[in-house]
Amino acid sequence: MADFQPQPVEEAVRRLGATRAGMREANKRWQAMVRAPGFPSGGRRYTAVLGPPEATLPRRIGDLVCTARQWALPLWPGLRFEVLSGPGGAGAPELNAWLVRAADTPPPVLRTLADLTPWSCVVADLGSAFPPAVPREGSAPTRFRLDFTAPDAGGRALACTADFTWGLLQEVRPAGP
Repeated sequence: MADFQPQPVEEAVRRLGATRAGMREANKRWQAMVRAPGFPSGGRRYTAVLGPPEATLPRRIGDLVCTARQWALPLWPGLRFEVLSGPGGAGAPELNAWLVRAADTPPPVLRTLADLTPWSCVVADLGSAFPPAVPREGSAPTRFRLDFTAPDAGGRALACTADFTWGLLQEVRPAGP
């Protein structure tokens, strides 16, 4: 997220009582773990690091019955980190991992482009507020894009692209050619 929003990342690091050195060390440990031959694959890797999920929910996508496992995170109390796995539960292949709105938290009110500030919403929030949003592949596995149309402050509809990291809004810009 620091690629898009370095200042909020710095503030989050301070709010969590961490340091830049601690953050680098945590990332180094995570990278070493996920590349280790004995480290669990699929969704099990998150349980190994985050502990048991707060909730495990069935999720139907067409004819496919998947499993969504969610964890609460101290930095974003109204969101959950969700890992979506294919049939077979935690040992099944991971289909997606990102932040989602907690079931007991109302979505933000998003009416215009001015409401779309960094870290203000997740993919589903923006997609629901400005249908029909069109998903696109992001620039990395943890990134996602939505193309959508929304009014500016003057009410004029503009075609835009939103970039998300781990499902959290990072930036909105005019849609490219």
